[in-house]
Amino acid sequence: MVYERYGGPEVLTLREVPRPIPSRGEVLVEVVATSVNLSDWEGLRGRPGYARFGGLIRPARQTLGSDIAGRIVAIGEGVSRFVVGDEVFGDNLTRKGGFAEYAVAPESALTHKPKELSFAEASTIPQAGAIASQAVALATPGSRMLINGAGGGSGSFMVQLASAKGVHVTAVDNAGKQDFLRVLGADATLDYRRDDFTRTGPYDLIVDLVASRSIFAFRRALAKGGRCVVIGGTSRAVLRMVTVGRLLGVLTRAHLGLLIVRQGPAGFASVARSCASGDLDIHIDRVFSLSEVPAALAWHGEGRARGKVVVAVREG
Repeated sequence: MVYERYGGPEVLTLREVPRPIPSRGEVLVEVVATSVNLSDWEGLRGRPGYARFGGLIRPARQTLGSDIAGRIVAIGEGVSRFVVGDEVFGDNLTRKGGFAEYAVAPESALTHKPKELSFAEASTIPQAGAIASQAVALATPGSRMLINGAGGGSGSFMVQLASAKGVHVTAVDNAGKQDFLRVLGADATLDYRRDDFTRTGPYDLIVDLVASRSIFAFRRALAKGGRCVVIGGTSRAVLRMVTVGRLLGVLTRAHLGLLIVRQGPAGFASVARSCASGDLDIHIDRVFSLSEVPAALAWHGEGRARGKVVVAVREG
C-alpha cells in the first residue's frame, strides 16, 4: 500500500512493487500482521509538521506501517541474532513498510515473538507498549494520573499498567469509549468533548497523547511538584512544551516536557512478557486486510478504535 503525496486515505494505492533486499545488519520479514499507530495517521497526512521530518514536500517512505510481526525469510550480512524462519516482531519506525507483504527491518528493531501470542497480538505491542510502560514508570503507587487519549492503543496498555501499579487513573477520551475505559481499570473517566480536564484535578502526572492545550492550562491541572509529559499532538503544543513549558516548570517547580520514548525491543519487552503471561490484556478493536488499509487508517485516525487496529497481511 503506497502513497506519493500527503493527504487522506484516498491517496493510498495498492500496487505491486519489487521485493526489498536486506542490507548489512538487516533482515527481510514476511509480514503476517501490522498494527496501526497514530504515527501512521500523521505520516499519511503530513500533519502535524513534525510528521514531515525527512520528507518535507513528499513522503520519504512511500509505505507506512512500523509495528510488524512475521517470519524472517532472508538475512543481510552481519546479522547474528536471527535465522531464516524465526518468528519476530518489533517497531520498524525508521524504515516503516509494514503495510506490505514483505518489509526490511534492522536486526536491532526486532525480537523473537512469544509463542503464547498470535502474530496479530504481537503486532499491537511494540510502539504502544513502549510508550505505555515508559509513561507509567513516571507514576508512583497512590499518585493521581490523568491520561488524555486513553482509549487508543498506547492508552489501553497505559491504563492497565497504571491501575495494576496502584495509581489512581483518570482516563480521557470520547463518550463512546467511557465504558471501555472503565473495563481497562480507570478509576474515573472524562469525555473530552464535554469536560475540560485541565479544570479538574489536581494530578501528580498528566500524560497527553494528543496534546492541543496551552502550557498554562496543563500547569493549572498539576499538583505541586507534578509532572506533565506530551507524547503527540499539534506542532504548536509540542513546541510550546519544549520552550515555554521548560521555563514555566522552573518558575513553578513543576515538570513539563516531552516523553522521549526509548526505541527497540528493550522499550517494550516488559509489556510483551506481561501480555504473554496473561497479566496484561491486548484489546484489538478491528482487523482489516491489506487492501483495506485506507479504511484501517481512517478508523484509527478518526478516534473510533477502542484499543488497537490490526492489518492482517496474510494468514498466520
